[in-house]
Amino acid sequence: MLVRAGCVILVHRSPSRARYPNFWDFPGGHLEPGERGGQALVRELREELNVQITAPAGQAILTRQNAEMFQEVWLVEKFDGDSVNAAPDEHNATGWFGLEEAISLNLADSNYTALFTQFLA
Repeated sequence: MLVRAGCVILVHRSPSRARYPNFWDFPGGHLEPGERGGQALVRELREELNVQITAPAGQAILTRQNAEMFQEVWLVEKFDGDSVNAAPDEHNATGWFGLEEAISLNLADSNYTALFTQFLA
């Protein structure tokens, strides 16, 4: 969850995606062999948004798991670079959203609303 100036960046998953097509979600992806969650986050944000972060310390702010996936959501408030959609095959749009806008979107997980309320309010 990349946050700056009271806004969060979200990516719109392309209609061709197998999981959560046409939903707004956090940028991120799969773990590479031998990679930890924080390391994957650094790599994925560079690959998908062209931003640089330091691997987060502590714990994820949300963990989500089902039979098909395991996801950790980390709070990131400091990063370098101007975000761009560097993975247009995965997302057909990206955007910065304030609290009201973010909670009105078609979100990949209903738990995101509580995160937005906690960290953007």
